[in-house]
Amino acid sequence: MDNNHKRQYRQLDDTTKQKISQSLRGRTKSATHAQSISTGLKNYWKQVPDKPQNNETKNEENE
Repeated sequence: MDNNHKRQYRQLDDTTKQKISQSLRGRTKSATHAQSISTGLKNYWKQVPDKPQNNETKNEENE
């Protein structure tokens, strides 16, 4: 696996979600800034694939 510090799959564990939420808490943004962030994140998430199902993962490990 490449260690390029980019997200490999869309799914995150709950502790990671909590850390992100805590770091962003209390920040204020203008309406245009919030819209720009939203648009950028939507475009980013279109490029990140879903995590494969368990049976697909097992097949890859056996190869």
